[in-house]
Amino acid sequence: MERKINRREKEKEYEGKHNSLEDADQGQNCKSTLMTLNVGGYLYITQKQTLTKYPDTFLEGIVNGKILCPFDADGHYFIDRDGLLFRHVLNFLRNGELLLPEGFRENQLLAQEAEFFQLKGLAEEVKSRWEKEQLTPRETTFLEITDNHDRSQGLRIFCNAPDFISKIKSRIVLVSKSRLDGFPEEFSISSNIIQFKYFIKSENGTRLVLKEDNTFVCTLETLKFEAIMMALKCGFRLLTSLDCSKGSIVHSDALHFIK
Repeated sequence: MERKINRREKEKEYEGKHNSLEDADQGQNCKSTLMTLNVGGYLYITQKQTLTKYPDTFLEGIVNGKILCPFDADGHYFIDRDGLLFRHVLNFLRNGELLLPEGFRENQLLAQEAEFFQLKGLAEEVKSRWEKEQLTPRETTFLEITDNHDRSQGLRIFCNAPDFISKIKSRIVLVSKSRLDGFPEEFSISSNIIQFKYFIKSENGTRLVLKEDNTFVCTLETLKFEAIMMALKCGFRLLTSLDCSKGSIVHSDALHFIK
């Protein structure tokens, strides 16, 4: 009886050690298939098989020792490229197709990354996407800032990006409310028009928004400046004033932005 018990105990002990060795081997194999890349200061952890999906590429060369790559202070491979854009490169390797977020505007930069990493498939998809965007007509939208009593007075803003017109509209409403010193009833808002209650012309020709007590509170020049600065920050350029007879942007009745 004692012999049988001892034998069973030894068998269980052997099985336990065997399973532990298997778990250790699996854990070691899992670690050996993972790689951490430092791309422009951003860390990415992925599998080696993802990086070697396409032969004769930069990343495949690093994994297989064909290309020498420096290490950072923590021992990770360091690649001096755009760390934010690399997520799209890595997603292409994972998915086998280019999937970008809505409103993505960095096609040229991504094309450069595709060229550096020697991913011909990615480069072709980026080029195709960019060409489609160029061929797609973009409807010009507008925002009109006008006088409640005389629509001939005011400012028109034209742009081929509807979302940007919405941003400008929100910004101008915000600026106007702050300048109107807590009197939002001085103007009304619709889909494409901001109507102020009063406009007049000063002696030097500057149109001014007035409150009922005739206090100057918000100039069209202020609103033009806000629109122009916001457009330039968003990568748009001022195509031209649509009314060139005014002689300068400051005195123009319309602004036309394009990207």
